[in-house]
Amino acid sequence: MKIALDTIRHSLEGAIPGVVATCDANGIPNVSYVSQVHYVDSNQVALSFQFFNKTRGNMLANPQLTAYLIDPETAARYRLALLYLRTETDGPLFQNMKAKLAGIASHTGMAGVFELRGADVCRVLDIERVPGAEAPRALPPYNWLTVLRALGQRVAGCGDMAGLFEEVLGGLEEMLDIRHSLLLMWDECGHKLYTVASRGYVHSGIGSEIPLGCGVIGVAAQYQTPIRITHMAAEYSYSKAVRENAGLDPQRLETAIPFPGLAEPHSQMALPLLASGKLLGVLYVESAQDMRFGFEDEDGLSVLAQQIALNLVQLQQAGDVETDTAAVAVGASPAGARLQIRFYPANHSVFIGDDYLIKGVAGAILWRLLHYYVHENRTEFSNRELRLDKHLNLPDIDDNLEARLILLQRRLAEKSSALAIVKTGRGRFRLQVNQPVQLLEHEVGAAL
Repeated sequence: MKIALDTIRHSLEGAIPGVVATCDANGIPNVSYVSQVHYVDSNQVALSFQFFNKTRGNMLANPQLTAYLIDPETAARYRLALLYLRTETDGPLFQNMKAKLAGIASHTGMAGVFELRGADVCRVLDIERVPGAEAPRALPPYNWLTVLRALGQRVAGCGDMAGLFEEVLGGLEEMLDIRHSLLLMWDECGHKLYTVASRGYVHSGIGSEIPLGCGVIGVAAQYQTPIRITHMAAEYSYSKAVRENAGLDPQRLETAIPFPGLAEPHSQMALPLLASGKLLGVLYVESAQDMRFGFEDEDGLSVLAQQIALNLVQLQQAGDVETDTAAVAVGASPAGARLQIRFYPANHSVFIGDDYLIKGVAGAILWRLLHYYVHENRTEFSNRELRLDKHLNLPDIDDNLEARLILLQRRLAEKSSALAIVKTGRGRFRLQVNQPVQLLEHEVGAAL
């Protein structure tokens, strides 16, 4: 019976380097190790191109080669007949292999030596099982079909985004024992992702931002492909990468909310949330354990990511059917000392007293709500009126308004007892003001 490539994917995880045999144009053979024999699809693999060596030269001269693989768990051995097709030097496949190689290099003490120059894509012509002693494979800790069915039911039953975020991250912990996870939404105007939900961290990091292309999350978003690393990879450290990509003087970083990730994650996976080819956000999971996430987890969480994206679109559309604005309601004047709230138009950042709260679109929304409150004593609002408010200048196509309101609601809950956003119905909410406020708007360009 012909062996399908999908059934030997444990041998393609890179835990044991593969061996590749090639011949030059004169038929003289050469055998060497290769860091990665990477699964591409049911008919193709990709070899990591790191050095221009004899193997590389032979492959270009004679595209037929043989790979020898060993399953790290069972010791099953396989011989693959391959045909070299092309080399990719950028794009989803290349970036996936680059991230994976960074983990392998760090784990083997070869960081700074291993550098991916290309992904050599090969067609798999035949797979032969090499006779030898094999150990039984351990039973998986969970059945992915059962998990996906249960998670799908939980996600489908969510009536709003806040509930969706909590059900997803709660389900990952309860059903898969994934204790550290994040959900980030895509800010198309700012070309960055912002954290709207987290689980398992001392500090939630709600509102923290990741630039496009930065770390596992930013790369997954930029190339719209799952990125999985099975060992600690120093070059994907967020504490270093976020600062380098911020493009700001270090003295101006007081408005940056610290990213909540583990200091040294040994396993990471980021999965883009895509709807009709459009990026909505990223689901991110990590662990302090090496090899915590395998290809089965990548496949399963990719399906979950598709379900999350579908539900996000449905919830966004459900919010758009609202046709009436909120009734103009007035709030009672609170007692107590006056609290200064400062606003910087340069980046729409808001400070409560001397403490930074939020910036960007969420900051502009809060300032607009406070303006209504101070000048009209209004406390009741609707999503629709915010979308139509020309002062906010929200994107015409996709404003992610509900996600931004969730972000604002959670930041206020963490940082201040004076202000709160309270949901009062579908597409409606209340600005709760518990202390007299004084609004101070600084000039454009004022230093933060």
